[in-house]
Amino acid sequence: MFKLLKDDVDVIFEQDPAARNYLEVILTYSGLHAIWAHRLAHFFFKNKLFFIARVISQISRFFTGIEIHPGAVIGRRFFIDHGMGVVIGETCEIGDNVTLYQGVTLGGTGKERGKRHPTLEDNVLVATGAKVLGSIVVGANSKVGAGSVVLKNVPMNSTVVGIPGKVVIQNGVRIKPDLNHQNMPDPVMDKCESMEMKIARLQQEVEELKKARQEEGQRL
Repeated sequence: MFKLLKDDVDVIFEQDPAARNYLEVILTYSGLHAIWAHRLAHFFFKNKLFFIARVISQISRFFTGIEIHPGAVIGRRFFIDHGMGVVIGETCEIGDNVTLYQGVTLGGTGKERGKRHPTLEDNVLVATGAKVLGSIVVGANSKVGAGSVVLKNVPMNSTVVGIPGKVVIQNGVRIKPDLNHQNMPDPVMDKCESMEMKIARLQQEVEELKKARQEEGQRL
């Protein structure tokens, strides 16, 4: 247990250059407080003391702004950076060396029962504001870009961006569309361009009909 708690602290020094000393990290890092509270709540949850587990979870949520259901299974060296607004559902399974940033949701997609939340394998990173929803698997060593909405399984060693999330890098090979923000797909712009093309075709058809009617009138 003490080795597990020490790992939770050590990973902060590895991931966060702003971390200066153990006292500061232990006393001021909300993400660490949320993880430790969850480990305690999860202990009670596994022993079927569900009410106590939920009370601990809710107290932690009140003080840290991070909501982790006590039923979630979380591995070693889990790091929540600037964790305000992070939500982790009951049937989530999180591997070792996983990093989440603020605003991340690991949630469900409805009222289904059973396994309804994501599984994040080892060494996964989920960036700010991303939503990973449903009983899907994000493969080991993968990254989810900021603001993405992931609804399907993600292969190992991949980078996913967009709404809905699409794989743009896999095994170090770039897959179009490009990950650069200026080249990322814009579904709203694509829809507008499609509508403009349809309007242009309709205008052309109207002009052709007018022209045909005028020629017919001249013949009469």
